[in-house]
Amino acid sequence: MTSASESDAEPAQVVVYTRENCHLCDDAIETIERVADSVSRPVDVETVDVDADPDLRDRYGERVPYVTVDGRPAFKYRVDADDLRATLTGSA
Repeated sequence: MTSASESDAEPAQVVVYTRENCHLCDDAIETIERVADSVSRPVDVETVDVDADPDLRDRYGERVPYVTVDGRPAFKYRVDADDLRATLTGSA
């Protein structure tokens, strides 16, 4: 049986669609990692290089970084630390 506190610890799944030599992508990842370190909920961060997949390159084009949280679109181009913190802690 899982207690409520254990189920609250379900990691957030953050995916950052990115590409090489993208300063906005670097900034977004830095913000995500900083916020992840400041919240009690575990956060799994995955980066996906859109240029490694023709379908992703066509889908996202120059619209990177593109960030999803738990499978839902969350940010494009810039990540707002306060908004991300609220999303991760459920106070959004």
